[in-house]
Amino acid sequence: MTSHATGKIPTCYQTALGAMLIGQVEHALEAAPLAQLKGKVNLIFTSPPFPLVHKKRYGNKTGEEYLEWIRDLAPKFTSLLAPDGSIVLEVGNAWEQGAPVMSTLPLRSLLAFQAAANLHLCQQVICHNPARLPSPAQWVTIERIRLKDSYTHLWWMSPTPRPKADNRKVLTPYGNDMKRLLKKKTYNSGRRPSGHVISEEGFLKNHGGAISANALDFEDLTKIPGNFIRCSNTKWDSKYVEYCREHQLEPHPARMRTDLAAFFIEFLTDPNDIIFDPFAGSNTTGAIAEELGRRWLGVEAQSVYAEGSRGRFEPEKLLAPQSSRNRKKTNWLAQLDN
Repeated sequence: MTSHATGKIPTCYQTALGAMLIGQVEHALEAAPLAQLKGKVNLIFTSPPFPLVHKKRYGNKTGEEYLEWIRDLAPKFTSLLAPDGSIVLEVGNAWEQGAPVMSTLPLRSLLAFQAAANLHLCQQVICHNPARLPSPAQWVTIERIRLKDSYTHLWWMSPTPRPKADNRKVLTPYGNDMKRLLKKKTYNSGRRPSGHVISEEGFLKNHGGAISANALDFEDLTKIPGNFIRCSNTKWDSKYVEYCREHQLEPHPARMRTDLAAFFIEFLTDPNDIIFDPFAGSNTTGAIAEELGRRWLGVEAQSVYAEGSRGRFEPEKLLAPQSSRNRKKTNWLAQLDN
């Protein structure tokens, strides 16, 4: 592993559309191929190690150390983005050590990240997982003095106030009331108590679905038509866990939801765009990017998690080790060497 821009970090595996690298993100950002991707990445989609009270094996930092670390990464990440590119960070909640009090560290860290790179906050998205186990256990299930923590924040940021985005690609199915309205072709128009004026024909056009809200529920994501059906979490995660079991590899303990990755990849990118996950873990981002026809690059510090993430890909998609000359014909990253 090297921190020199002219060097490279180890490649765990490659497909025609992407590659999984093994190394600390700080080193990877200065090495090839990331050093050659500046200004070309359309979406950085990732879930950084959360600022937890206790350190985990997958590498989280704590306290002010975490704030400084993620703030320092912000301008380096932003330098990779295309002019209309986006960064989406999923950050969970944290609690003060030994007390039933939420920490403001996640919020302060995100604000520091945004300010350090002079990013526009395009939108905050809440992702609700009603099936999540009750936590923090001491305060929720033992002392019964707090509610279950069942959501995470996703912050969508960009160096431009108008990044590439199209909510028509992530429409949700119409509800029964809207279906009846479209069938009847009539509704009560006019001014509402809120002051909004509803036109006589404003809701009569069938757009193929409703605009997604910025509060996402995992059950809602599975109802989105099209590509989300083939990106269901059960299918992808069970295959990954089985692969880890067969190869005696430890599964990553904090895996990204596949349907959540599919939502933002569809919303913010087009086929053949470049997607980067600097904290790839089990490589949900790369696998879904591959499924949706996007180019991708992942970096994971722990080799056991990088190796296990092979299980998200069909064996025929994984490229056999080749000479650098032959690889240029099969993997887009090799073309960067030219």
